[in-house]
Amino acid sequence: MPRKKSAHAASGPPGLPRGTRRVRLVLPAGLSAGLGYDAVGMCAEDGKRVMDRLPGIGCVFACDERWWWIVPAGSHIGLVWPAVTSYSVGAYVGPPSSPRTVRASRNPRLVHLPEGDSPYTPPIPLYFMACHIAGVMPCWSVTE
Repeated sequence: MPRKKSAHAASGPPGLPRGTRRVRLVLPAGLSAGLGYDAVGMCAEDGKRVMDRLPGIGCVFACDERWWWIVPAGSHIGLVWPAVTSYSVGAYVGPPSSPRTVRASRNPRLVHLPEGDSPYTPPIPLYFMACHIAGVMPCWSVTE
């Protein structure tokens, strides 16, 4: 019996409105993502602030007006990421959200390549930086 194609390949993760297409951020060759990977997105302006201040940055992609930071899979578990961020399980990024970005839409492009062989930005320092930018207190749970 032939295998069915995954819904992820054509339209991104399940639960999206019909016809919504997402693309998965593809890591550069040679980087090991043994933990799987997700992505944390924020506006480009905030992304530049984080890039200037956070040590040990992994892969960062730009897609339209958002920057996406590669983090280990499951980095959302037990955390409440601030509203200024978007958390993408599986690192699928969606279409632009405004008419202005539709015209500027491009495929994701790599804006930062890490020095080592790991694609990951440490999620906890990124989380604290995102909370600082958003002006909110970090919030997590140990029961999830």
